[in-house]
Formats: sequence, C-alpha cells, structure tokens
Amino acid sequence: MVASPSLETLQREYGTRITAVEPGGAEPIPIEERHGSAYQQAWIWTSPNMEFATVLVGVLAVLVFGLTFWQAVAALVLGNALGAVFHGVFASWGPRTGLAQMALSRKPFGFRGNLLPAGLNAVLGGLGWLAVNSISGALALATLTGWSPYFCLGLAMVITLCIAVFGHNLVQVFEKVAFPILAVVFLVGVALILAQVRTDTGGSPVPGAVLIVAGTAFGQSGGWCTCAADYARYLRPGQARRAGLSAALGLFTSVTLLQVAGAAAVTAVGAAAWNDADPVASYVSLLPGWLGTVTLLGVFLGSLAANSLNLYSSSLSLAALGVRLPTAFGRAVLALVMGLVALVIGVLVLQEVNRFTDYLLVVSYWTAPWIGVVLADRLLWRHPDGDLHVFTDRSHVNRAGPIAMAVALVVSVALFGNQAAYVGPIPRAFPEVGDLTLEVGLVLAFALYAVLRPLLARR
Repeated sequence: MVASPSLETLQREYGTRITAVEPGGAEPIPIEERHGSAYQQAWIWTSPNMEFATVLVGVLAVLVFGLTFWQAVAALVLGNALGAVFHGVFASWGPRTGLAQMALSRKPFGFRGNLLPAGLNAVLGGLGWLAVNSISGALALATLTGWSPYFCLGLAMVITLCIAVFGHNLVQVFEKVAFPILAVVFLVGVALILAQVRTDTGGSPVPGAVLIVAGTAFGQSGGWCTCAADYARYLRPGQARRAGLSAALGLFTSVTLLQVAGAAAVTAVGAAAWNDADPVASYVSLLPGWLGTVTLLGVFLGSLAANSLNLYSSSLSLAALGVRLPTAFGRAVLALVMGLVALVIGVLVLQEVNRFTDYLLVVSYWTAPWIGVVLADRLLWRHPDGDLHVFTDRSHVNRAGPIAMAVALVVSVALFGNQAAYVGPIPRAFPEVGDLTLEVGLVLAFALYAVLRPLLARR
C-alpha cells in the first residue's frame, strides 16, 4: 500500500498553483511556503465590495433613515473609517503568524471557547453574507438575461463553489482579474450618478439616524475584520505593515465610494419612485442604456468576488474550531458543504432584500464585542509572533474571552439595541442616541476582558 503524502508535502506541491486544491485546514502556513505581494491586499479588499450589497447601505441611509445626502456621507465615512482601521490592523497579523483570523482568535478565547466567535463567523459572517450577496447578484443577472432568479442563484453558487473549494491561490487570482473590470464599471457609474445628486432632498431623519447609519456601515466594513488575516497569511512577516495598510485603504475606498453612490441614487430617483422590490433596476435607471447593461454584469461579478471570500473564510472558521475530517483537504470539503447549505438559504430568502438592514446590524452587534476582546488581549498581553503553541494547543483554556464577549453582547443589545424587531430601553427613552450597541459592545468587552483575564488566570 502506498502511503498518503503528508500535509507538508502537499503544501509544498500546492505552492503558487491555481489549478490545485489547497490542502489542510487552519494550520499555520510554513515560512518556506509564503509568497505574494503585500499590495495584493488592495484588490483582495476592493473587488468583493464592488457589488450591489455595498450600494444598498447608502440607499438605506436616505431611503429608510431619512438623511440628507451630506448627512449620509458623514455617517458612512465615520462607520467605514472605524471598520477599515480595525481591518488593517487585523490583516497585518496574518503575515506575522501565518494563521487565519479565527485561528488567531484561539488565544483570547481558548481552543473550545473559540466556538463562540468562529461559529458565529461561519454561520452569520459566512452563510449569511453569502445568501445576502447572492440575492443582489442573482437579481442583476435575471434582470439582464430574463432568466429565472433561482437559476441565476444556482449558477452563481456553482462558480463560487469552484473558486472557494480550490482555495487561496485561485481566490487571489480571481479577485485580481475582477478588480480592474469592477473598478472601471462602477467608477464610471458612480461619477455619472454623483453628477445627478440632489442635495435638497431628505432632511427628515428618524431619531439617531446618523449613528444608526454609521453602525450599519460598520456592519459591512467591520464585518470583514473576522477574516482579515485569512488572505494575508501566505505573505512573509516583513510584509505585515504594508499588507495592513493596503487592506485598510482598499476596503475603505471601495465601500465608501459605492455607499455614497447609493445615497446619491436615491436622491436622484426620488424616494417615492424608488423600486423597493428591485433596487438594482432603480440604480441602473440613472445610467445610459449600455452602461446599465454593463453595470448589471458588474453587480453579478461583484457578488461572485464577495461570495468567494465569504465561503472560503466560512470554511476556515469551521476548520479553526478543530473539525477533523479523514482527508488532507478538510477545508475544501467544508467549503463544499457550506456552499450547498448557503444555496438552500439563498433560495429561501431570495425575495427578502428589504431585511438587509436588520441583518447588517446583527452582524455588527456580535462583531464589535469580539473585536474588543481580541484588541484587549493583543494590546495588554503581548505574545511573540513566532511562538504559535498557544494558537495550536487544543488544551488551551481562556474563559475570560467567551465571558467578556457574551456579557458585552447581551448587555449592549438588551440596553442599546435599536431595530425594527426590538428597541432597548435606552433608545426608547432617548431616541436621539440612535443605536450605540456597537460602541458599547466593543468598549465593554475590552474592559471586561482586561479585568477578567488576570482574575481567572489565578484560579
């Protein structure tokens, strides 16, 4: 019987090949297998945000929350700037350790305690975003071709599955190829739409609208923090700072430009005339016929760029939980399974575009306490980047992380939540505060972890 090749051998054979399936799961990438340019982080984090789900955030700022154009711009810039800063910092940890983001999360949460953030990231951050982005992509392709939206959804998922199953190298190449196409298509469209903006519309915002919109923007840009290191872990340690800066700039520029275009589009079309059932149609109605057609293709391509990352990182999150499969290609198998589950979810929620707001806010709710815990651990308890034992030790326990995150999440949502389904006592009594769940969750988790870690470590 011929022995199966070791993981080390398979990683060596994988190298820079794009037609080979990436081996392993969430193991550290050996130094000798590192490759790539730090500046590739710019297109990795630009391409997936050049899609209509990004535009929708700006649409909501004016259409749902009643902000004027310039109020919307201020809120969007605020939320995205905060998310991009965190994202750049987290992306820089990938080259320093060779680890995926949820594998890095094992230190502050413990190996088993990491089930909380990694599980949420796999389900909400992976499957949820996959379904949401699939809706806009499928509707765009259906509008362009006349095909059934369900067929378009299936086609998108097949393409996404192929990219994510093959893994890191193919994901990097796909985002690189998609980048100039999406940049040209959307930037031309953004310029034409901004030329039609009306700054005299809106102006009847719901209470606390600016903070709600800023939180919604952070829900998208900050939501990527949970997988920031996933696409930088193949880079060499000396590239960490450049990788983080490139990731932050790529993310901030892409999400802000398209969100602002979404806000401008609502002012140009008019809130009363905006098509809630098919917002893509309202958006492209402002463009010349030929550009509207090309933009629909861009929306579909952008959804593929975003979903490739969502599915790939979702499988890495599951692998970071310590899921063991009888194959050297565990992550690829997990991606296949998660992709099929996401297809079912997408079919069920295909017509639920209007629930996009609540979903984004839910994502930001759990992400903020996780960021608070991870930042507190990194800043207050420094750890040598080359020592990976604490990240790979299955017996490692750190109860402070799960407790701090869970308490901060429950308290912040219970007291400060401000959604259609639930309004906490603070915004109910003081509507002008908007939605402070994000800020409270992050700060409270940071403080709780700083107090609990030394206390629990003595026991």
